[in-house]
Amino acid sequence: MASQLRLRSALALVTGAGGGIGRAVSGRLAGEGATVAACDLDGAAARETVRLLRGRGSEEGVPRGAHASFQVDVSEAGATRRLLEQVQACFSRPPSIVVSCAGINRDEFLLHMSEDDWDRVIAVNLKSIFLVTQAAAQALVSSGCHGSIINISSIIGKVGNVGQTNYAASKAGVIGLTQTAARELGRHGIRCNSVLPGFITTPMTQKVPQKVLDKVIGMIPMGHMGSPEDVADVVAFLASEASGYITGASVEVTGMRPSWGGREQRSGTQMEVFSCNCFKDPGLCTLPHHSAWLPAGEDSVPRLQKGWQCMAQEC
Repeated sequence: MASQLRLRSALALVTGAGGGIGRAVSGRLAGEGATVAACDLDGAAARETVRLLRGRGSEEGVPRGAHASFQVDVSEAGATRRLLEQVQACFSRPPSIVVSCAGINRDEFLLHMSEDDWDRVIAVNLKSIFLVTQAAAQALVSSGCHGSIINISSIIGKVGNVGQTNYAASKAGVIGLTQTAARELGRHGIRCNSVLPGFITTPMTQKVPQKVLDKVIGMIPMGHMGSPEDVADVVAFLASEASGYITGASVEVTGMRPSWGGREQRSGTQMEVFSCNCFKDPGLCTLPHHSAWLPAGEDSVPRLQKGWQCMAQEC
């Protein structure tokens, strides 16, 4: 088993590690032998991830590793610089693997989206990746180390999604940023790739009505939703030397792109199903994921019934 650990002795920095894809990525990298610096805005969630990682050390052939947790807002430049300084002070080296999983959404139609909702999503989903990528690359270049930077984007960044102009723009920006960073950092031995998840099963999707899940699954050619571990497996490959000649790539983990935003007519009511992750406030979503469109208001903008739960995508 030990000979199969592709990331033995590597140090991995994972943001958004407190749950979902970030936690799955942390576990997968640790299972490959890496020591993980788990970072999250929620310090308790990051500590829980580290506790779980240490528990994995009891598995045969999997080293415990001196994993550590860090509470940080990676959308803030000073905090991100301090994070890299703390990680290097803790482990006496910069991380050779950097995975940015932190992300949020604030969904609304373009016609009604507030500037604050736009700014916050761009700050967390795009600016934070710029800050983390820059700080990690600076640390690697100054130390003369090679590395692999992996940024979690979304298939929404390629195809767009109704009600998610801010989210789609941020995730599209991640793809462009990562490709440009790959061109600039390749000469330093630093590879940069992005991963684009599609519909991913998380604890949040347990709240979605089964008939809605059935509709979504019917749109996916492989016939089932993905898991956080599916994404983590791709991240582990991109982090390892098995992908040593891959950089600037955008890897889709979607079960093949569904027919996004498929619509059907039911007794004059337009139905639409697509993805978002606004289960942070269940039942208050105003988007049309599986709710009915009401007649247009005086300004000719369609209105939506309130009180419907929306679907969830963790990325």
